[in-house]
Amino acid sequence: MSSIVAIVGRPNVGKSTFFNRLIKRREAIVDSVSGVTRDRHYGKTDWNGKEFSVIDTGGYVVGSEDIFEEEIRKQVQLAIDESDIIVFVVDVEDGITPMDKEVAQLLRQVDKPIFIAVNKVDNAMRVGDAVEFYNLGLGDYHTISSINGSGTGDLLDAIAEAVPAQNEEEVETEELPRFAVVGRPNAGKSSFINALIGEDRNIVTNIAGTTRDSIDTKYNRFGFEFNLVDTAGIRKKSKVKEDLEFYSVMRAVRAIEHCDVAIVVVDATRGFESQDQNIFWLAEKNKKGVVVLINKWDLVEKETNTMRDFEAKIKKQIAPFTDVPVVFISALTKQRIFKAIETAVEVFENRKKRISTSKLNDTMLDIIKQNPPPATKGKYIKIKFCTQLPTRTPQFAFFANLPQYVKDPYKRFVENKLREHFDFTGVPITIYFRPK
Repeated sequence: MSSIVAIVGRPNVGKSTFFNRLIKRREAIVDSVSGVTRDRHYGKTDWNGKEFSVIDTGGYVVGSEDIFEEEIRKQVQLAIDESDIIVFVVDVEDGITPMDKEVAQLLRQVDKPIFIAVNKVDNAMRVGDAVEFYNLGLGDYHTISSINGSGTGDLLDAIAEAVPAQNEEEVETEELPRFAVVGRPNAGKSSFINALIGEDRNIVTNIAGTTRDSIDTKYNRFGFEFNLVDTAGIRKKSKVKEDLEFYSVMRAVRAIEHCDVAIVVVDATRGFESQDQNIFWLAEKNKKGVVVLINKWDLVEKETNTMRDFEAKIKKQIAPFTDVPVVFISALTKQRIFKAIETAVEVFENRKKRISTSKLNDTMLDIIKQNPPPATKGKYIKIKFCTQLPTRTPQFAFFANLPQYVKDPYKRFVENKLREHFDFTGVPITIYFRPK
C-alpha cells in the first residue's frame, strides 16, 4: 500500500503548482493516465522506484476570508492525522508569516517525516533569503521553484527515501477478497453495510483495522466470503466536521489503496457529482475493480427509461473507462443489495483472470489483422504476438515492429476488443506496445 504525502501550507504559496509538477513528472516516467486532470488534488507518483500518493490540501480549502484560517488549520490537522509524510510549502517572497508559524506549531508536535519546501527560489539572491525558515524550528529546508522545477528533484529524492519500501510478498498473502465501501458523506455507505450484515451478527467478526481507520468486517453469507472495509463514520473525530470533502477523500484514498474492489456508493437524489467522480478515478488509477451503486433509488421518480438514462449519463461522465457495472439499490428497502455483492464478486474474479497466451493470440491477432493500426509517416505497423503479463491486475503486452507509432485511439480499440471477448467488466486494464 503506498504512502500518502500531503502538501500543506497557507494559500498562494504555490502548493498546486508544486503538486502539478510532481504529477506531470510522473507522467513522463510512467504511462500517462487518463483522468488525471479530472481530480486536480490527488495523484500517484513514483520516484526512484518508490510509489506514493500525493494530496494537495490547497484544493480543498473553501470559505470566505474570515473562516479561511480556521479551515487551513483543520486541513493541516487532518493531513497530520491521515498522511504518512508532510510537505510544508512556504514562500520566500513573503518570509515567515503568522499563519506559517501556526502551521509550524502544529507540525512540531508530530512524529512523521516533515519536509519544508521554500518555494519561489528562482535566483541565487533568494537562496540567501531562505535562511530565515530555520526559525520555524522544523530543521532543514529545501529550496525549490515549482514554476521552473529547480530543486524539486532533490526534494523528491528526500521524500522517496522516507517512503518505506513496498513488500510485494505481504500483499500476496491476503486470501479473502477485500471490498471497500466508499463514497461521499451521506450517500448511504453505513446503511448499505448494515443492510448487508443485518441482524445476523453471529456471522460477522470485526477485525481491528488493518489501515489506521478502517474496520474490516468479515462477511460470510450465500456462499460468499470476503472482508468488507467500511469507510463510513468509523472514527468520528470531534475536531473534524464530518462534511469536509477533504476528509472523505483522505479516507477513500486509504481504503481504496488497500482493497481489491471499490464499491462506490452514490446518492441517486443528488446524481453522480464531481466528488463521486474523484472517488471513481481514484479507484481506476489504483487499478482496482469498481462497482457503482446508485443508492436511494426508491426515492427517485421513475418513468419508463429512468434507469437506462441515469446509467447512460454516468457512463458519459466516466469515459473512457465505461465497462463498469452500475447497480440500482435501496439500502433502506434492501432492494438489490445482494445483486450488488454478487456483482462485486464477479468483478473480483475478472480482476484476477488469466488468459492463456495461445487463446489470446488466436483471438486478438485475428482482430488486429482485420483492423491493423493506421500507417504513420508511410510506415506500416505489424503486431506479431501478445501475452498477458504476470501482474496482479490485468496487463497485456503487444509486440510490434514500430510500437512508438501506435496511438491512443488504437490502444482503446484493442482494449475494447479484449473486453468484448474476455469479460473484464469493472476492471481497469493496461496495454503496452513493445518492440518485438
